[in-house]
Amino acid sequence: MIFNSLTFICFFIIVHLVYALPLSWEKRKIHLWLSSYIFYAAWNPPFVLLLWISTLIDWFAGKNIARTSSRHKKRILLLISLATNLGLLGYFKYGTFLLESFVSLSEAVGIHYQPAVSHIVLPVGISFYTFQSLSYSLDIYRGKLKPWPKFTDFAFFVTFFPQLVAGPIVRAADFLPQCRVSRRATSYQMGWGLTLLVLGLFEKVILADTIMAPVADMVFSNSDLSGTADAWLGVFAFSGQVFFDFSGYSLCAIGAALSLGFVLPDNFRFPYAAVGFSDFWRRWHISLSSWLRDYLYIPLGGNRKGELRTYINLMITMLLGGLWHGAAWTFVAWGGLHGLYLSVERYLLKHLGDVEFFRKRIVQGMLGLLTFILVSITYVFFRAQDFPDAFHLLTLMFSTGELQLLSFSQSLQVAVTLGLLLVGQWLLRDSSLEALATAVPPAVRVVLIAGALVTLSLHRGGDRAFIYFQF
Repeated sequence: MIFNSLTFICFFIIVHLVYALPLSWEKRKIHLWLSSYIFYAAWNPPFVLLLWISTLIDWFAGKNIARTSSRHKKRILLLISLATNLGLLGYFKYGTFLLESFVSLSEAVGIHYQPAVSHIVLPVGISFYTFQSLSYSLDIYRGKLKPWPKFTDFAFFVTFFPQLVAGPIVRAADFLPQCRVSRRATSYQMGWGLTLLVLGLFEKVILADTIMAPVADMVFSNSDLSGTADAWLGVFAFSGQVFFDFSGYSLCAIGAALSLGFVLPDNFRFPYAAVGFSDFWRRWHISLSSWLRDYLYIPLGGNRKGELRTYINLMITMLLGGLWHGAAWTFVAWGGLHGLYLSVERYLLKHLGDVEFFRKRIVQGMLGLLTFILVSITYVFFRAQDFPDAFHLLTLMFSTGELQLLSFSQSLQVAVTLGLLLVGQWLLRDSSLEALATAVPPAVRVVLIAGALVTLSLHRGGDRAFIYFQF
C-alpha cells in the first residue's frame, strides 16, 4: 500500500472515521496500532512477523538493561538487541549481496563456486523500522531514556503506519511521550497535515514521476545514445527525482501523522540550498544522518581523537551510510564519495574557514551551486546499475559527446523545474514551508491546493513506488 494509490486513500479515510469515534484513548491507540499492521501486511503478510520480532526483542532488552546494575549484563542484552535487528537486516537485505560478492572474490582467485540460487525477498521498510526499534534499546543503554511502562505504546511507536516503511526514523524519546494523553488533531493540525499530504503527493506523482523520472530513466538506460548535455541533464533529473520522491514521502508521512494529532520530525530542510557537505547532511534525510551521527560516528570517537581519527570516523560512517541505502558496491562508492567530500571540506575549513572572502553572499551562492553539482555527481553511483555503467556516464559527462537523446521539450522541462527548485530552496534556506504558507494569503493557499488536487486527480501514475521503499 503506497500513499499515491486509491487503496491508501480508502484506508486513510477509514482510519480517520474510526479514530473520530467517541472511544477511549487506549482503544484509539490500539486502533492505530492494528491499522498499522494492516497497512504493512498489504505488501506481504508474513513479514509482519519480523516487526513482532524486533518489537519484542527491543522491548525486553530495554526493560532488562534498565533493571540490571551489571555492566556486563547490560552489554549482553544490548548485543542481543543489536544481533537481532542487524541480523535480520543483514540476512534479508545483504544476504544475496554478500553471497554474490563471495562468488566474485572466489572467481578472482581461481576458485569456481556455484551456490544454490537465493530467493531472499527484501521486506519493505526493514532498514527504517529496525533502526527505529534499535534506537530504543541503545538510548536506554546510554542512559538517555527510561523504559516505557506500556508495551502497547512501544509496539505502536515501532509500527505507526505514516512513517513505517520509509521514515522519518523517529526516536522513542520524541514519539512515546505523545502516547501519554489523548490526542486529536486541532483544526490547524488537520488542515496543515492534509496540506502536507497533498503537497507530498504532488511532489511524488507530478514532479518526481512525471517530469524528472522519465528523463533520468532514459539517460541512465541509454547512455550509449546520449551526448554530454544529455548526461548532465539526466543526472540533474535524477537529483530532482530523488529529492521530490523522498521529500514527497516524508511530507506525506508528517502530514498523515499530524492529521491524527501526532508530530513527526522534519526530514528535509531545503538540502539543495546547502553550502558545503556538512550543511547538506544537516538538511538531507535528517533522521538518518542524525541517527548515524549519534549511534555510529560519536561512539567511534567522533572528532575527539585527533584529525586522522576524525577523517577515518567520517569515512566509516559514510561508507556504512551508503551500504544502508542499498546492497551494492555502487552505494558504498556513493557513501565513500560523501565521506571524501566531508573530509576535504573539514580540511579546507580548518585552513581557510576564517577568510572573509568566502562569507560574501555571492560567493556563498556559488559554493551552494558547487555543492549541488558535486552531490549530483555522487548520484551517478546511486542510480547506476553497476560500476561500468557509472563510469561510462561519468566519462560522458566530462567529455564532448555530440549525440542527442533528449528532445528540446524534455530538456527544457527538466531545466525549468530544477531551476525553480534551486532558486526556491535558496530563498527559503533559513525558513520553512509552514512559515511560507503562513505568509501566503488564505485565498491563494486554497487556489494552490485546489490546483494540486485537480492536477493529481487528472493524472495517472500512481503505480511507481517510492524510491526509498527499496532501502
